[in-house]
Amino acid sequence: MSAFEQAVKTLKRNGYKTTGKRQRILELLYNSNKYMSAKEVQDKLKKMFPGISPDTIYRNLHTFVELKVVEETELNGEKLFRATCDVHGHHHHFICTVCGKTKELDCPLDLFQDQLPGYEVDSHRFELFGKCSNCLQLQSTN
Repeated sequence: MSAFEQAVKTLKRNGYKTTGKRQRILELLYNSNKYMSAKEVQDKLKKMFPGISPDTIYRNLHTFVELKVVEETELNGEKLFRATCDVHGHHHHFICTVCGKTKELDCPLDLFQDQLPGYEVDSHRFELFGKCSNCLQLQSTN
C-alpha cells in the first residue's frame, strides 16, 4: 500500500469522507517532495476546482496535520505543508527557501545530550533552511 493510500485510509478510519478535493490535496502533496503553502496548493487545484476557497484548503490541511498524514512547518511567518514521510524513521529536513524541495537529515539530538546533563528532552524540532543545489546552480547561471 502506498503512502498516499495509507493517508486516505487514515482519513476514512477517523470518520472523514474522502472527497475529490481532499484526495487531490493529498495527491498533490504525496506526489511532490516539497513543502507548499496553502496558496500554492490552491493555485495548483484551481483548474480542477475553480471555486475552491482558501478556507477549504486550510481546513483540510490542518485536519491532515492533526491526523499526521501531513507535516507542517513555518518559514517567515507562513505555514508550509508536505506529505508525512517516514522513510527511515525519525528524521528532519533541509528545506529549500526557493523551490520548497526537501532533503532528509538524520536527527542531531545526540550531539546535544552531553550539553544537557540531568535534563530530559520531551520533544524537539530541527530544520535547516537555504537553497538546494539546483536553485544555487540556476542562481549562478543568471
